[in-house]
Amino acid sequence: MRCPFCRADEKDRVIDSRPVEDGQSIRRRRQCDICHRRFTTYERVEETFRMTVVKKDGSRVPYERSKVLEGIQKACYKRPVAGDVIAKIVDTVEEEISQRFHREVPSAAVGEVVMKHVRQIDPIAYVRFASVYRQFRDLGELMEDAQVAMRTDNRPAPGQQDLFAPSASPPGAPAPVAAASVPNAPGAPVVAPAKPAPVPARKTVR
Repeated sequence: MRCPFCRADEKDRVIDSRPVEDGQSIRRRRQCDICHRRFTTYERVEETFRMTVVKKDGSRVPYERSKVLEGIQKACYKRPVAGDVIAKIVDTVEEEISQRFHREVPSAAVGEVVMKHVRQIDPIAYVRFASVYRQFRDLGELMEDAQVAMRTDNRPAPGQQDLFAPSASPPGAPAPVAAASVPNAPGAPVVAPAKPAPVPARKTVR
């Protein structure tokens, strides 16, 4: 292989190999003997998926798996989505397209299928992909679509507490005192000090 860093040809060695994508491909870790940097390659059976994509302007181009994969990878950049999950999405997209279409598929259909599956794994990645694919006319359309996506997965992450939920007091801690029960506490009504009782006047005896 050619090293993607120093561009040396056939000056690398395999240091690790393992099956991925349910055994459909082999992931290999390689190390360049020239710059000693490591990179990853994938070995898979030649694709048998053959489909022509009909673009919006009516032109026809061959379907390319690499373009779909690259688009999803960009949407999932710095998101907690594993590479194996992304590859599985592409496999699912191709399987669904082959079931719905015979030889030609509109580019819009490809994008909708991709968005449907990306939305199921990460709402942020979905918004990124949709903002590029759908080309929203204004910010309002983008915000509306983002709100719909976020409502599908609005549960807090594991171990994350609701910021607005009342926190429980630790065992043995004194019970919180209401602000109204403490004079002049923040949020409590201001209480004026009590006036002293009037002292009766003394009678003078002559």
